[in-house]
Amino acid sequence: MKDNKAVEYGLFAAWAIAFTATLGSLYFSEIRMFIPCELCWIQRIFMYPLAITLAIAAVKKDAKQAVYALPLSVIGALISLYHYLVQKVPAMAQTSDFCGVVPCNYQYINVFGFITIPFLAFIAFAAISVLLIVVLAKSKE
Repeated sequence: MKDNKAVEYGLFAAWAIAFTATLGSLYFSEIRMFIPCELCWIQRIFMYPLAITLAIAAVKKDAKQAVYALPLSVIGALISLYHYLVQKVPAMAQTSDFCGVVPCNYQYINVFGFITIPFLAFIAFAAISVLLIVVLAKSKE
């Protein structure tokens, strides 16, 4: 019974993170009017379905959905990490020319010298991934 609660809370927490990240990305683009670069759009492609999938999983208490959501979060984390490196590593910034109107190395926010939008996305994807791994482990016990 205790493990069942861990699965429920894990799914809910993963959904809450995905939902918050989705709202955050919409806030930056629709309210603050930050134009997303190409890598930001790709990260959105991986985050937005997580908000929907994990909401359904949390409501149905279906740990099996973690199997489908985990690849999305891991791939999203890798893209976010790459995007963050493009922003912070000068040698990688040269690869940002393909991004279109807004270069991928442009930093709309830079709090404490390291917190940027791709950093926030990476933290969200990584936290979701960890939670989903825990959910899968607890559901097998």
